[in-house]
Amino acid sequence: MYQVNNQIKDQECKGLQIHKLVQDSNFDILSISLEKGSKFPEHTSPKDAELILLEGEIIFYINNEAYNLTHHQNISFPKETPHWVFANKNSKFLIVR
Repeated sequence: MYQVNNQIKDQECKGLQIHKLVQDSNFDILSISLEKGSKFPEHTSPKDAELILLEGEIIFYINNEAYNLTHHQNISFPKETPHWVFANKNSKFLIVR
């Protein structure tokens, strides 16, 4: 049977929170919430990825450039490239990789 999941909706914006929604051999989907003024520290992705901003406003830093994203925008980035995120507002986004 099908099941509706409220994990993204119910995920609080308290600091940085990361939850795996889907993980299989082909791809992962991560649900990330970031409280206003919080930072997702520099890291890399093991696979090429897509960040999809669901709500809020973030600055995505990669290759010494800053990209301002607001809700419903997305950005692609390559694997193993250092990047980090800062939240200008309480924000929720997905990482699909």
